[in-house]
Amino acid sequence: MKKKKGISLIFEILKYVSLVFAALCALIPVCVCILTAFKTNEEYASTSVLDLPRSFFYFENFVIAFQKANMVRGFMNTAMVLVVVLTASVFMGSMLAYVLNRFKFPGRGLIQNLFMFAALLPGIAMQVTIYQIMYSLGLVNHLYGYMIVLMGTDIISIYIFLQFFENLPVSLDESAIMDGCTYFGVFFKILFPLLKPAIMTSVLLKGVSVYNEYYASNLYLQTPKLKTISTALYTFTGPYGNQYNYICAGVLITIAPILILFLIFQKRVYGGMAAGAVKG
Repeated sequence: MKKKKGISLIFEILKYVSLVFAALCALIPVCVCILTAFKTNEEYASTSVLDLPRSFFYFENFVIAFQKANMVRGFMNTAMVLVVVLTASVFMGSMLAYVLNRFKFPGRGLIQNLFMFAALLPGIAMQVTIYQIMYSLGLVNHLYGYMIVLMGTDIISIYIFLQFFENLPVSLDESAIMDGCTYFGVFFKILFPLLKPAIMTSVLLKGVSVYNEYYASNLYLQTPKLKTISTALYTFTGPYGNQYNYICAGVLITIAPILILFLIFQKRVYGGMAAGAVKG
């Protein structure tokens, strides 16, 4: 009996040690970023990354980062991309899931397997082919071309909607059709309003991915007026060194809108996820 208690105590200690270690791994970079954002150039060059700045009221780095990186343009471009991509992602993902779940036709299983296969392929491995297609169609250095690329990589949301449709009874469709409703009416009037938890989950995952996306925006948007918020911070990097105090200030500026939105809508986010978890 004592031996079992000793083993359980060891596992309990290991559990808390692993949790503390994971918390430190997540928090230390954030703390370093905050400390560096408030340091002058002289402080950053002469102090350790964990040393406290002389003042937490030194906001010149934030002003320089916001103006020099032209973050107004970055936020405007990112906002346009988010609205278009998230709207298209929700409608295309939900419609595809509706067709694949509700209709029986030859090749349906093959299509679902192809979506799964595409999700398993690393995106970086297909960039050469995608870039050649984009270049031949004249979509490079155009914001709408970048939006099309982001829309075409949205496979996870399709499976989110597919799983949610599994929990919606087919009797809803049949009752609406018997009352004279068309398939489009069934989808938009009956089923789509019930997809709010799945829509919330899809928008959350896709929105964070699009907001933080750097590789494709740096590859396909190569002019300063088309920079997004993720590529705006590239202004402070160069062959002669990186200005990390300005970069960290810019990082905090880019985090602020998402953090504020999350604090405002966190109840809806958690409520949507919980509703999706117990649906059916």
